[in-house]
Amino acid sequence: MKKLKLASLFLLAGASFNSAFAATKLDLNTPEGANMAMRKIQCSTIDDKPVFYWWKGKVFSRRQGEVDKHIFNVEGMNVRTCGTVDGGKKGKAYRLVTREILLYTDKKTGQPLDTWENPWTNEVVDVHHVLNDPVNQPPSFPRNEDGTASPWKQKFGGDIKGDYWWMTFPVPLFYHNDLGGDYQKQVGGVYHASELFNFSGDLESLTSSEKDTADVHVGWVRISDWLPFMMMSGREGSIYIHTAGRKVDSFDDMGEVMKTFINEHAPKYKTPPPTDDERPNETSWTGYKKVVKGEKFTRQRAQ
Repeated sequence: MKKLKLASLFLLAGASFNSAFAATKLDLNTPEGANMAMRKIQCSTIDDKPVFYWWKGKVFSRRQGEVDKHIFNVEGMNVRTCGTVDGGKKGKAYRLVTREILLYTDKKTGQPLDTWENPWTNEVVDVHHVLNDPVNQPPSFPRNEDGTASPWKQKFGGDIKGDYWWMTFPVPLFYHNDLGGDYQKQVGGVYHASELFNFSGDLESLTSSEKDTADVHVGWVRISDWLPFMMMSGREGSIYIHTAGRKVDSFDDMGEVMKTFINEHAPKYKTPPPTDDERPNETSWTGYKKVVKGEKFTRQRAQ
């Protein structure tokens, strides 16, 4: 009888624990819960905590009348953090600040390329890797100014099945190209691209208040014009980049190629910008312009 009572007490205690644990989970049907979940995907619920994303993939060309070419590979990283912002009627928000690297790498060795032989022009060109600092976002609020809000699925495109969540996040880009001159509307040159993100992970890490950040897998595709260092001189065609990666626990959990590059060439990318960073965002175009302005950047291949 005493054993039965003890068993009943343990069952009741377990039920109470489970109820308390369930009560701490984020409710994705509320604006505040959905916004906090997105913060856990993007960064951490702890202000100023560094979070790292790391990914790898391939780059292909596309031109009319020819088979797509696998021209080189890529390896990328982003270091980021969030800070809390009080939005008044719009609720408590977070602001994301980041810096990122994209290395163009050799198809066989995986090492960063110094030069690349353009198969269409027979030029050997110097490769310009992407080091963008910063790449920040405006604050993300749970509610609109009038207090209204959209649910998880409508606002973020999120879906849930069982213990798994995922979302697609397309980013169409069409903006002034710093290398394109002053009359882009009249004669072209506007940067036209698409960034296509897929995020996914387990529901437990996303909704549990025991974890300050979600376990996330990411897929990233970019469809764009030729890269500026390719020196394509307006030739017809485009590129697409296809990658996959994940959020990693620390700098040390990224690959050796990326860690070596950062340690030797870009040590500030071990930490994110400060959350009050107000600098204008860097792009691959503005970064390219700063580095190569006034420099000779191609070398004709010896025939």
